[in-house]
Amino acid sequence: MTTLTIDDAILSTLEEGYTLPASWYTDRAIAELERERILSHSWQYAGPAELVAEPGSFLVTRVAHAPVVIVRDEEGELRGFVNVCRHRAHLVASGNGKRKALQCPYHAWTYGLDGCLRSAPRSDREPAFDSSQFSLIPVKVERLGPLLFANLDTESGPLTDVLGEVPARLAEGGVDLDQLVLRRRSGWNTRANWKTGLENYLECYHCPVAHPGLSKVVDVSADAYRLEEHGMVASQYGNPRDPDAFSDTTVTQAQYHLLFPATTFNVELGPMNLSVDASLPGSDPGASLGFADFYAPAEVGDQELRELMAFADQVGKEDEALVEGVREGLESGLVPQGRLITSSEHQIAWFQRLVFEALSSRG
Repeated sequence: MTTLTIDDAILSTLEEGYTLPASWYTDRAIAELERERILSHSWQYAGPAELVAEPGSFLVTRVAHAPVVIVRDEEGELRGFVNVCRHRAHLVASGNGKRKALQCPYHAWTYGLDGCLRSAPRSDREPAFDSSQFSLIPVKVERLGPLLFANLDTESGPLTDVLGEVPARLAEGGVDLDQLVLRRRSGWNTRANWKTGLENYLECYHCPVAHPGLSKVVDVSADAYRLEEHGMVASQYGNPRDPDAFSDTTVTQAQYHLLFPATTFNVELGPMNLSVDASLPGSDPGASLGFADFYAPAEVGDQELRELMAFADQVGKEDEALVEGVREGLESGLVPQGRLITSSEHQIAWFQRLVFEALSSRG
């Protein structure tokens, strides 16, 4: 348990427009508490459904701090498990593909696609060994169109409880989930706390300074760029500076949504597209990683798609430099709290309030 104080004094400063304490981005005890109270009970993006479309198919992914394997069993049921052998904690599966069973490469403990332990070499020599006690640990899995989501808490409510209006907003913006197919997978490692990257995502106050390319295309002025928070989702909407340039395209308004705590949905101006990103805590509080899946209809041409992804990648590189600069400032400890410009950064205040409520058990 953290020795740092989580009390009404911090809540009071949050309500006055200050940020969370800098120590909340560097302290290992805070990171452990986030794992326990936020990340272990949240719906998070897990990967493309098309990779587990057929019976026997499997996909290895990560949900927050946990390695996870998602399978389609022989009866066609979608299942998820912690991808950790019950013997000596080696990862059981890797990559994706098709199998009739999941076998740990360390000592060949073998699990059925229902997660049950089927075979453990030499276990017959153990008089008290009960294979039924050593099934893979289950994970809750749900599907939204081409997207898979997982929750380490099998007692959690359904995904729809937290997604809110995101599917409707995507549809209104020209994104038909049923038309989307996976076009690219990518990943990243960043020297910054996982919260820092998401807080950067939640405001475009920095866009005129840090994103010249984006700012030429999207109107990021304070009066034009719209930010809304509803429940566990924060949404942003940006209109093109030159509407005529996109009059013949499917997507005429950019939109970006964060599903708390760490899944983002991104739709850029142009042809129908959707990228879904999962941000993950790293091995220490000053590091994070993640993966992004880019979707578009099959008929969207490769060149058009490359241009769209290059645009998004450039913004991502610019953001990475920003959040790594923030890490250095936070780790200095010389500015214990920052002061938000709440008219433009109220989504950061929303995010930090949810973090505070979860860690103080006020949620």
